[in-house]
Amino acid sequence: MRYRLTFVAGLALGYVLGTRAGRERYEQLKKSARRISQNPAVRNTAESAALQGREFAGKAFHTVSEKVGDRVPDSVAGRVRSLRERNATGGGEDDWGTNNT
Repeated sequence: MRYRLTFVAGLALGYVLGTRAGRERYEQLKKSARRISQNPAVRNTAESAALQGREFAGKAFHTVSEKVGDRVPDSVAGRVRSLRERNATGGGEDDWGTNNT
């Protein structure tokens, strides 16, 4: 019985110390990630990559729609048309929260 009690006490102590160290490391990683994501260079690079991705997606849609023709669902075609119109008029923020700066 004494060995079980010692084992349970050691297990509880290890759990408490482990979760405390784990929580501190988690908070440290979260703080670092927040600091990196708020860096203007990182934000500009991410927005540029998103813009370039949207441009490539539009080109790919155009190429595919030429080859596929009328087989593209109307819902997809309508969504792409609306995105193109919104981007052409400078519609501000897009679905991902970037402002195309």
